[in-house]
Amino acid sequence: MNGTLNKVMLIGHLGDDVKLHYFEGGNCIGRFPLATNEVYINKQTNEKITSTEWHNLVVRNKAAEICEKYLTKGDKIYIEGRIKSRQWQAEDGSTKYTTEIQVTEFTFLTTKKDIEGNGGGNAQAKPNYGNTQGSEPARNANPAPQNVPAPDDDLPF
Repeated sequence: MNGTLNKVMLIGHLGDDVKLHYFEGGNCIGRFPLATNEVYINKQTNEKITSTEWHNLVVRNKAAEICEKYLTKGDKIYIEGRIKSRQWQAEDGSTKYTTEIQVTEFTFLTTKKDIEGNGGGNAQAKPNYGNTQGSEPARNANPAPQNVPAPDDDLPF
């Protein structure tokens, strides 16, 4: 196989509000931590164990502004993206490393605004990284798939 794949899919809760940073030219970047949990039973003690993994998420431009507007700490979100590692020199001269998830698509699953009854609703967005002006990401008030029965076919498989 000649191709490679760098794809991440996560469902988790925001560990903090989205923090935006604006650059010259109007572009921006948003960062926030996402917590995913694994729950299992310790067979020796029969104790329920919850293990939390933290992910550093990065969204860009219009998608970052949408996340900052609608998401707050504790909200649940589905994201797709790719893993990106980077390094930099700290002020003390040491080399620092981080691994981030560069978000390419997301769906709000629950937001505080939904719970409080202030509107909102589920939203989907696919940011357009190639267009620096950006276009409004697709918004959908009900992104959940509908249960539609499959048609009866006389196919042998």
